[in-house]
Amino acid sequence: MNMPFYVAPEQMMKDRADYARKGIARGRALVAVQYADGILLVAENPSNMLRKISEIYDRIAFAGVGKYNEFDQLRRFGVRNADVKGYSYSRDDVEARSLANDYAQILGQTFTHEVKPLEVEILIAEVGPTAAEDQLFHILYDGTLVDEKGMSVLGGDADAIAERLKAVWSATDDLATALAKCAAALAGPDRRIASDDTEVGVLARSNGRRCFQRVPDEQVRAILGS
Repeated sequence: MNMPFYVAPEQMMKDRADYARKGIARGRALVAVQYADGILLVAENPSNMLRKISEIYDRIAFAGVGKYNEFDQLRRFGVRNADVKGYSYSRDDVEARSLANDYAQILGQTFTHEVKPLEVEILIAEVGPTAAEDQLFHILYDGTLVDEKGMSVLGGDADAIAERLKAVWSATDDLATALAKCAAALAGPDRRIASDDTEVGVLARSNGRRCFQRVPDEQVRAILGS
Protein backbone atom coordinates (compact mmCIF):
# COMPACT_ATOMS: atom_id res chain seq x y z
CA MET A 1 0.00 0.00 0.00
CA ASN A 2 1.43 3.37 -1.01
CA MET A 3 1.66 6.02 1.70
CA PRO A 4 -0.01 9.33 0.75
CA PHE A 5 2.32 12.23 0.07
CA TYR A 6 2.22 14.65 3.00
CA VAL A 7 2.91 18.40 2.95
CA ALA A 8 2.58 20.48 6.10
CA PRO A 9 -0.35 22.94 5.86
CA GLU A 10 1.99 25.84 6.63
CA GLN A 11 4.26 24.89 3.73
CA MET A 12 1.31 24.44 1.39
CA MET A 13 -0.06 27.91 2.19
CA LYS A 14 3.40 29.43 1.80
CA ASP A 15 3.89 27.76 -1.59
CA ARG A 16 0.49 28.99 -2.79
CA ALA A 17 1.21 32.52 -1.60
CA ASP A 18 4.61 32.54 -3.32
CA TYR A 19 3.05 31.24 -6.52
CA ALA A 20 0.35 33.93 -6.52
CA ARG A 21 2.76 36.75 -5.68
CA LYS A 22 5.14 35.76 -8.49
CA GLY A 23 2.30 35.71 -11.00
CA ILE A 24 1.04 39.13 -9.89
CA ALA A 25 4.55 40.63 -9.89
CA ARG A 26 4.99 39.75 -13.58
CA GLY A 27 2.20 42.20 -14.47
CA ARG A 28 2.12 45.99 -14.53
CA ALA A 29 1.09 47.99 -11.48
CA LEU A 30 -1.95 50.16 -10.85
CA VAL A 31 -2.71 53.03 -8.47
CA ALA A 32 -5.85 54.74 -7.21
CA VAL A 33 -5.94 58.05 -5.36
CA GLN A 34 -8.47 60.53 -4.12
CA TYR A 35 -8.37 63.86 -5.95
CA ALA A 36 -10.43 67.05 -5.75
CA ASP A 37 -13.51 65.67 -7.58
CA GLY A 38 -13.44 62.01 -6.57
CA ILE A 39 -11.20 59.00 -7.21
CA LEU A 40 -8.60 58.63 -9.96
CA LEU A 41 -7.45 55.19 -11.18
CA VAL A 42 -4.29 54.89 -13.27
CA ALA A 43 -2.79 51.68 -14.68
CA GLU A 44 0.23 50.95 -16.81
CA ASN A 45 -1.38 49.03 -19.66
CA PRO A 46 0.19 48.76 -23.13
CA SER A 47 -2.86 46.93 -24.51
CA ASN A 48 -5.54 48.87 -26.38
CA MET A 49 -8.02 46.00 -26.07
CA LEU A 50 -7.72 44.58 -22.55
CA ARG A 51 -8.92 46.80 -19.71
CA LYS A 52 -7.69 46.78 -16.13
CA ILE A 53 -10.12 49.51 -15.01
CA SER A 54 -13.89 49.23 -15.45
CA GLU A 55 -17.25 50.37 -14.16
CA ILE A 56 -19.20 48.07 -11.85
CA TYR A 57 -22.19 50.26 -11.02
CA ASP A 58 -23.26 53.89 -10.65
CA ARG A 59 -20.61 54.99 -8.16
CA ILE A 60 -18.40 51.89 -8.09
CA ALA A 61 -15.33 50.97 -10.14
CA PHE A 62 -13.27 47.79 -10.41
CA ALA A 63 -9.53 47.52 -11.08
CA GLY A 64 -7.35 44.44 -11.25
CA VAL A 65 -3.75 43.36 -11.75
CA GLY A 66 -2.24 39.96 -12.41
CA LYS A 67 -3.72 37.31 -14.71
CA TYR A 68 -6.22 39.07 -16.96
CA ASN A 69 -8.65 36.21 -17.58
CA GLU A 70 -8.94 35.62 -13.83
CA PHE A 71 -9.64 39.17 -12.72
CA ASP A 72 -11.97 39.73 -15.69
CA GLN A 73 -14.11 36.83 -14.48
CA LEU A 74 -14.27 38.54 -11.09
CA ARG A 75 -15.24 41.83 -12.77
CA ARG A 76 -18.13 40.15 -14.57
CA PHE A 77 -19.29 38.57 -11.30
CA GLY A 78 -19.33 42.04 -9.73
CA VAL A 79 -21.37 43.55 -12.58
CA ARG A 80 -23.97 40.77 -12.38
CA ASN A 81 -24.09 40.94 -8.58
CA ALA A 82 -24.61 44.71 -8.61
CA ASP A 83 -27.23 44.62 -11.38
CA VAL A 84 -29.30 41.96 -9.63
CA LYS A 85 -29.14 43.73 -6.27
CA GLY A 86 -29.97 47.12 -7.77
CA TYR A 87 -32.91 45.69 -9.73
CA SER A 88 -34.26 43.57 -6.85
CA TYR A 89 -34.02 46.27 -4.19
CA SER A 90 -32.75 49.78 -4.88
CA ARG A 91 -29.79 51.32 -6.69
CA ASP A 92 -28.79 52.87 -3.36
CA ASP A 93 -28.44 49.38 -1.84
CA VAL A 94 -25.50 48.55 -4.13
CA GLU A 95 -22.37 49.39 -2.17
CA ALA A 96 -18.67 48.68 -2.46
CA ARG A 97 -18.34 47.26 1.06
CA SER A 98 -20.64 44.27 0.52
CA LEU A 99 -19.19 43.63 -2.94
CA ALA A 100 -15.64 43.70 -1.53
CA ASN A 101 -16.66 41.18 1.14
CA ASP A 102 -18.06 38.88 -1.57
CA TYR A 103 -14.79 39.11 -3.48
CA ALA A 104 -12.78 38.43 -0.33
CA GLN A 105 -14.78 35.24 0.26
CA ILE A 106 -14.27 34.04 -3.33
CA LEU A 107 -10.52 34.68 -3.29
CA GLY A 108 -10.10 33.22 0.20
CA GLN A 109 -12.06 30.10 -0.66
CA THR A 110 -10.07 29.56 -3.85
CA PHE A 111 -6.75 30.13 -2.09
CA THR A 112 -7.56 27.67 0.69
CA HIS A 113 -9.35 24.87 -1.15
CA GLU A 114 -8.35 24.89 -4.82
CA VAL A 115 -5.12 23.47 -6.24
CA LYS A 116 -4.09 26.80 -7.77
CA PRO A 117 -4.80 30.22 -6.22
CA LEU A 118 -5.98 33.13 -8.34
CA GLU A 119 -3.01 35.22 -9.47
CA VAL A 120 -4.77 38.55 -8.95
CA GLU A 121 -5.17 41.56 -6.72
CA ILE A 122 -8.28 43.67 -7.15
CA LEU A 123 -9.55 47.06 -6.03
CA ILE A 124 -13.15 48.11 -5.48
CA ALA A 125 -13.57 51.89 -5.33
CA GLU A 126 -16.71 53.83 -4.47
CA VAL A 127 -17.02 57.61 -4.66
CA GLY A 128 -19.22 59.19 -2.02
CA PRO A 129 -21.15 62.47 -1.90
CA THR A 130 -18.16 63.91 -0.03
CA ALA A 131 -14.46 63.02 0.06
CA ALA A 132 -14.84 61.67 3.59
CA GLU A 133 -17.25 59.03 2.24
CA ASP A 134 -15.00 57.76 -0.56
CA GLN A 135 -14.00 54.11 -0.16
CA LEU A 136 -11.10 52.02 -1.49
CA PHE A 137 -11.10 48.26 -0.81
CA HIS A 138 -7.97 46.33 -1.79
CA ILE A 139 -8.47 42.56 -1.92
CA LEU A 140 -5.40 40.32 -2.06
CA TYR A 141 -4.99 36.91 -3.73
CA ASP A 142 -5.66 35.09 -0.42
CA GLY A 143 -8.88 36.97 0.36
CA THR A 144 -7.30 39.52 2.72
CA LEU A 145 -9.43 42.68 2.59
CA VAL A 146 -7.73 46.01 3.24
CA ASP A 147 -9.70 49.24 3.72
CA GLU A 148 -7.32 51.80 2.18
CA LYS A 149 -7.30 55.48 3.08
CA GLY A 150 -6.76 58.04 0.35
CA MET A 151 -4.69 55.91 -2.00
CA SER A 152 -4.00 52.30 -2.97
CA VAL A 153 -1.29 50.56 -5.02
CA LEU A 154 -1.67 47.11 -6.60
CA GLY A 155 0.77 44.85 -8.38
CA GLY A 156 4.50 44.46 -8.79
CA ASP A 157 6.84 46.83 -6.95
CA ALA A 158 3.87 48.17 -4.96
CA ASP A 159 5.92 49.22 -1.92
CA ALA A 160 8.30 51.40 -3.94
CA ILE A 161 5.46 52.95 -5.95
CA ALA A 162 3.48 53.68 -2.79
CA GLU A 163 6.49 55.34 -1.18
CA ARG A 164 7.01 57.61 -4.21
CA LEU A 165 3.31 58.46 -4.38
CA LYS A 166 2.91 59.23 -0.67
CA ALA A 167 5.71 61.79 -0.93
CA VAL A 168 3.79 63.93 -3.44
CA TRP A 169 0.08 62.99 -3.26
CA SER A 170 -2.60 65.41 -2.07
CA ALA A 171 -6.35 64.79 -1.96
CA THR A 172 -6.95 68.38 -3.12
CA ASP A 173 -5.05 67.99 -6.42
CA ASP A 174 -6.96 68.61 -9.64
CA LEU A 175 -7.20 65.84 -12.24
CA ALA A 176 -4.18 66.87 -14.29
CA THR A 177 -1.90 67.23 -11.27
CA ALA A 178 -3.05 63.94 -9.72
CA LEU A 179 -2.61 62.07 -13.01
CA ALA A 180 0.91 63.42 -13.53
CA LYS A 181 1.90 62.38 -10.00
CA CYS A 182 0.42 58.89 -10.41
CA ALA A 183 2.18 58.33 -13.74
CA ALA A 184 5.51 59.50 -12.29
CA ALA A 185 5.12 57.19 -9.29
CA LEU A 186 4.32 54.21 -11.53
CA ALA A 187 7.30 54.92 -13.77
CA GLY A 188 9.91 55.58 -11.09
CA PRO A 189 13.06 57.70 -11.45
CA ASP A 190 14.70 55.69 -14.22
CA ARG A 191 12.02 55.57 -16.91
CA ARG A 192 8.93 57.26 -18.30
CA ILE A 193 5.56 55.71 -19.17
CA ALA A 194 4.18 56.79 -22.54
CA SER A 195 0.67 58.19 -22.49
CA ASP A 196 -0.42 55.45 -24.94
CA ASP A 197 0.63 52.85 -22.36
CA THR A 198 -1.49 54.45 -19.63
CA GLU A 199 -5.10 53.54 -18.85
CA VAL A 200 -6.99 56.15 -16.84
CA GLY A 201 -10.45 56.22 -15.31
CA VAL A 202 -12.22 58.43 -12.78
CA LEU A 203 -15.12 58.24 -10.39
CA ALA A 204 -16.10 61.91 -10.38
CA ARG A 205 -18.72 63.40 -8.10
CA SER A 206 -19.58 65.93 -10.81
CA ASN A 207 -20.53 63.24 -13.36
CA GLY A 208 -24.08 62.77 -12.08
CA ARG A 209 -25.58 59.38 -11.26
CA ARG A 210 -23.07 57.34 -13.28
CA CYS A 211 -19.81 58.62 -11.86
CA PHE A 212 -17.38 56.42 -13.80
CA GLN A 213 -15.71 57.78 -16.90
CA ARG A 214 -12.65 56.82 -18.92
CA VAL A 215 -10.32 59.76 -19.44
CA PRO A 216 -9.95 60.19 -23.24
CA ASP A 217 -6.56 59.40 -24.76
CA GLU A 218 -6.26 62.94 -26.09
CA GLN A 219 -6.63 64.38 -22.60
CA VAL A 220 -4.09 61.90 -21.18
CA ARG A 221 -1.60 62.88 -23.91
CA ALA A 222 -2.13 66.57 -23.17
CA ILE A 223 -1.34 65.99 -19.49
CA LEU A 224 1.50 63.47 -19.79
CA GLY A 225 2.94 64.42 -23.15
CA SER A 226 3.74 61.90 -25.90
